[in-house]
Formats: sequence, C-alpha cells, structure tokens
Amino acid sequence: MLAGCSIRKLKKDQLLILFLTGVLLVVIALPSGGGKTGAHSDDPDSAGRNAPADSSGEDQMDYVRYLEQKLEEVISQMEGAGDVTVMVTLQSSSEKVVEKDASSGQENVTEADSQGGTRSTVSKNLEETTVYASGEDTQGSPYVSKELSPRIEGVLVVAEGGGRAEIKQDITEAVEALFGIESHKIRIMKKQEP
Repeated sequence: MLAGCSIRKLKKDQLLILFLTGVLLVVIALPSGGGKTGAHSDDPDSAGRNAPADSSGEDQMDYVRYLEQKLEEVISQMEGAGDVTVMVTLQSSSEKVVEKDASSGQENVTEADSQGGTRSTVSKNLEETTVYASGEDTQGSPYVSKELSPRIEGVLVVAEGGGRAEIKQDITEAVEALFGIESHKIRIMKKQEP
C-alpha cells in the first residue's frame, strides 16, 4: 500500500513539472509589449499608415458614394444645373504601398590572360525585403508607407439643365478640374421630365 502511494505522488510531481514547463514555454513564446521598436504614433492622421494591407469592396463602394454625393452637392449649386444625379466608376481599387528595405551592390572584375587579352565582368545585385510593422495591434503585417486612391474611370452626370450646351461645358470643366480626367470620360445628360 505504501508503494502505491509513492507512485501516485511521483506521477503527480511529474504532471506538475510538465504543466509548469508548458506554461513556461507559452510565456516565452508570447511577444512582450515592453520592447516596441516600430514607428508608433497617437496622431490620428497616421493611424491608417500602420494598418494591415487589406482592402474590402465595401470600403470602395463607400468611397464611390462619397464622391458621388460631394459632386452632386457641388453641381446642383451651379447656376442652371438644377436637380443632379451623379454616377462615378473606378478604373482600379485603392493601392497600399508597403515599405521595403533595399540593398544593392556592384562588383567589377577584370581578368588578364597569358596572351595579353583582358576580360571585364560587371555583376550587379539588388535585394529588397519587406518592412513589417511592430506592435501589439499590427500582428506582423507589412508597414504601409502610403495609400493611393482608386483611379476614376468615368463620370456620368444627369442634370435638369444638362440639355443646354453652356451648362454641359461648365459641368465638364468642373469634373475635369476635380478629378483630373479627360473630357471624353465625362458624359452630361439631360434629366427626364417628371
């Protein structure tokens, strides 16, 4: 009976040691927040710069709706435009540019042979590595240095005054100035009478 009790105690001690070893491994594996080394700012303007590089279609649709709403507000205030409806199409989605560390090198080798001839060899190398953001909220995502807005493909404006040539010209020039797109990508149409 005494031997059975000591075997149970030995098993309990072994289980306790295994458990504590497991806890120790988990604690070692977890990143600590004490040694933050990335660019971290509480500035609200820089909050999106360290965001993970992912983009959703919903954000893009919100961006299009925002552009359409602002353009409708501006054009409807133009003299003679009247009630306005706007449609904006995008050529591409937004693009996030990630920061990269680049190192390059060049090696020049000149060889002379026994007959007096020479041969020159130039080798160049360029190596880029992606910079990852550090911190608890980034979870190893690439550091985004800038985000490029989506490119606008075309604009359709349907306005009550869209049948008059001078109104069409004014609206076209306004859209060209705002979005930097060519006039052939802008269509102005007269709104249907109710």
